[in-house]
Amino acid sequence: MKAAVVNKFGAPPSFEDFREPVAGEGESVVKVNATALSPIVKGLASGKHYASGAETGFIPGVDGVGVDASGRRVYFLFPKAPFGSMAEQSLVTNHMMVPVPDELPDIHAASIATAGLASWIALTRRAKLRKGETVMVLGAAGSAGGMALDTARYCGAGKIIAVGRDEKKLQSLNADVKIALNDGSEAALREQFNERVDIVLDFLWGEPAVHVLRAATLNRGSGAGEPRLRYVQLGTVAGDEIPIRGDMLRSSGLELIGSGIGSVAVNELIQGAGELLAAAPAADFHAPHKCLPLSAVAEAWGGDPSVRYILTPDS
Repeated sequence: MKAAVVNKFGAPPSFEDFREPVAGEGESVVKVNATALSPIVKGLASGKHYASGAETGFIPGVDGVGVDASGRRVYFLFPKAPFGSMAEQSLVTNHMMVPVPDELPDIHAASIATAGLASWIALTRRAKLRKGETVMVLGAAGSAGGMALDTARYCGAGKIIAVGRDEKKLQSLNADVKIALNDGSEAALREQFNERVDIVLDFLWGEPAVHVLRAATLNRGSGAGEPRLRYVQLGTVAGDEIPIRGDMLRSSGLELIGSGIGSVAVNELIQGAGELLAAAPAADFHAPHKCLPLSAVAEAWGGDPSVRYILTPDS
């Protein structure tokens, strides 16, 4: 079969022939119809992600939409190595698949799942959003950040604040407040935290997180106790590390929480994906994307990092 294959860490995959998977007990071979090139896929293929393997010669891709042996259309997550989702076929453990609603085309379903699962899990499992709470999304101009605004609204957020580095993109987003990160943005951020923010979903980390955390914790320390702030770390697009003062934690209601592989059980991730896809038709979720054939994997790999690419088999 044809597949994208990682032959060297840090280099784009090659489009070449690869052996076909054979299902064992409790496994299924899935015919792949659509798969996403997401930041985690690139991270794993670089060899630098905390969940990366030690060897090359594998097919990248952590999720996709396809058809199982019974003819059922499914979304699948974490296929069995070395058979990732960027191939004509993938090998999937049976409990790592959920049905795709008939109303969702393959590409639409793949784009929603890859862009929306992180925020869905963060809001329903990690931060546990309560109806009417205020949610701030840091990195809202990106694909996953944009979906986070929609999932927060669907899950019951009362007020949504979009924060990002691309002012033009921010203006097109469905949010109650929009803040572009620049030299004068800290005052605008402080104003929102003074009014109260319950949850921050952070897809950026790095310097943008420093600005937001500083605004969130400045001049705190009320004797009556400060309101709880669940800060959920979801991605490191802007940097892997940040400096943080101890008194920022002591003087405020700040709670730093991660959400991802390890902080959430795998069965919770696939269950959340099923919930997200089931909700998508009524919620009218849409995730911007660009579709390319699998043979163009190198082009997608080196393409615009702000674009979410969906790859489909050539035939």
